[in-house]
Amino acid sequence: MNFLANRMNLLDMTIHVIAPIWGSMTREAMNMDAVVNIRAGVVIMVAGANLEFVPLKISDGTPTAHQIARAAGCKPPADAVVMRVLDNGEMDLLRPDQELEIAGGERFVAFLADHISLLRVDGERYEWPGGAITGAALRRLAGVPDNCVLYLQRVDRADEEIQATTLIDLDKPGIEGFISVKRMWKLNVHGVVVEFTTATVVVRDALVKARFDPSKPWQIFLKVVGEQKAEVTLDTVVDLSRPGIEKLRLMPRAVDNGEAPAPRRTFSLLEEDVAYLNRVGLVWETVVELERRWLIVRNYPLPAGFTVATSDIALEIPPDYPQAQIYGFYAHPPLALANGRAIPNTQLTGTINGKPFVGWSRYRPGQPWDPDADNVITQFALIEAALAKEAGE
Repeated sequence: MNFLANRMNLLDMTIHVIAPIWGSMTREAMNMDAVVNIRAGVVIMVAGANLEFVPLKISDGTPTAHQIARAAGCKPPADAVVMRVLDNGEMDLLRPDQELEIAGGERFVAFLADHISLLRVDGERYEWPGGAITGAALRRLAGVPDNCVLYLQRVDRADEEIQATTLIDLDKPGIEGFISVKRMWKLNVHGVVVEFTTATVVVRDALVKARFDPSKPWQIFLKVVGEQKAEVTLDTVVDLSRPGIEKLRLMPRAVDNGEAPAPRRTFSLLEEDVAYLNRVGLVWETVVELERRWLIVRNYPLPAGFTVATSDIALEIPPDYPQAQIYGFYAHPPLALANGRAIPNTQLTGTINGKPFVGWSRYRPGQPWDPDADNVITQFALIEAALAKEAGE
């Protein structure tokens, strides 16, 4: 007695399956010129266990499932499983003697199956005729939502992610346990890594989740690997599925409420330096202390990992800048890491307006100062990289 005779109770159930290749192949999308009338033959679409549909002409407009299996080349046809793909993507398991009304363009799956495969998804047991199933079919069979990732559980190695098009050999030893995990998307918000269950996030929501106050006058930049950082607003939607998304960087905007004294401009900078500092919203001033010229940026935001969130950053500007190099940078208060690790090469000191600044000795290995290309802008790029490196970003 063959497989289908032993499992008659299986013939009444409907197996709900969806796969993208089925959904994209609607009856309207077919070349209807290839469908002839019933007397001359009818063209249907048939797929085997590989789920690749091909046209097949049958001579009978009311065939049985057994006849479809035979026409599809299943040998012996009595051992074949035949399923009809409905317009909504579901599939009906057909009895061998079930007679069908065929108009042309219908889709069927027919393949040999001499057993039922048992598998578990999230602890629930499921049955599937035959030994092969796609990831999309398995996802639909178990009702796994689109916002979850499906994994094949492994004992001896890392779990394997199952894609929609993955063809799973259920007869292979160890192919029986699957789990679904809610998909998480990560974003670095100024050193704070936050997770989201959707691939898109509004910048305002990202700041709130990272515990930054969005009502403060932030200037916000989105950093994408290989691209210049781009300014965004609180209402900007960030697509986290975009390759190279790195982080959101926050900078305080200059706000004059009439109470604080105007920043000092004791000496002038290059025009491009001034344009940059104003464009990114930094509060800055230039002062001279004991014949040393200083550019001071107030409340410069630091990446997570330091004991303070902001610091005053000072650059000593040589009298013959930009021909002479800007060397390292200085910080007040002195910076320390939250994990207690000592920061190397921070032996420089300076006093500005009676406040002690501790200097960081930093330079670009193999990249000597170029007066035609280097300036305050490139020095702040070095500062940002040095801070991020020590913070472990």
